[in-house]
Amino acid sequence: MGSLEEERLFQMVHDFIESESTTFPLSPSSSLALGPSYHDPTYLKLQGILENVLETEMDVLNKVLEFLKFEKNTGNHKKWLVMRLRVDGYETSLCTTSAGGEYEYIEVLLRDMRLIVDIDFKSQFELARPTATYKDLLNSLPQVYVGTEKKLFKIVSLMCSSAKQSYKEMELHIPPWRTTSYMQAKWQKVSKNKVENENSSSSKCIKWSPPKIKPKRPSGSALTSQFSNMGSINCC
Repeated sequence: MGSLEEERLFQMVHDFIESESTTFPLSPSSSLALGPSYHDPTYLKLQGILENVLETEMDVLNKVLEFLKFEKNTGNHKKWLVMRLRVDGYETSLCTTSAGGEYEYIEVLLRDMRLIVDIDFKSQFELARPTATYKDLLNSLPQVYVGTEKKLFKIVSLMCSSAKQSYKEMELHIPPWRTTSYMQAKWQKVSKNKVENENSSSSKCIKWSPPKIKPKRPSGSALTSQFSNMGSINCC
């Protein structure tokens, strides 16, 4: 994307913010459903995790929900949302992991914490034939998640454990992509280089591996050996 197009996109987001000052209040417990399993220890533990909301998390969540409320017909919500949060002064990136295919989420870096923003969070835990207990847990999850990685991994651990029990009760095979380690990999923090994608308005978190240096050959110039080593660098 050229600099002129980036300036136009930035201005469009800025104009949107200036024209829409409506807040989107959300209490920490408003997304929680009260189902028949509300006395279940796992259910209560999940409620406790979801209700423990930091002020910073709530601030970012309100901005995300406000944006999504008015941008229902806009394509590629994540990139626009990254731009919106940047306009508000947040250090924000669109991150991609490769857990069974590419998965995108948004990362917000604050001075003392890393927040994960996922606008498709709840759908990642849907099962084809869930038990009633698992349905109650699923219904208590927010569609949009904004919180720390530590909190997210606690939720994933609980949901995967309950999914395993649901599969067992329904006498179904547990697929490998429903394991805790597999699911957590979707939002795993990766070693990254922040680069500006020429075709995008947002920085991306990309996986990076250290270069593998081949041993120098006994013959040949130093320049030839250097070029040989450069060919082994794995950029992504």
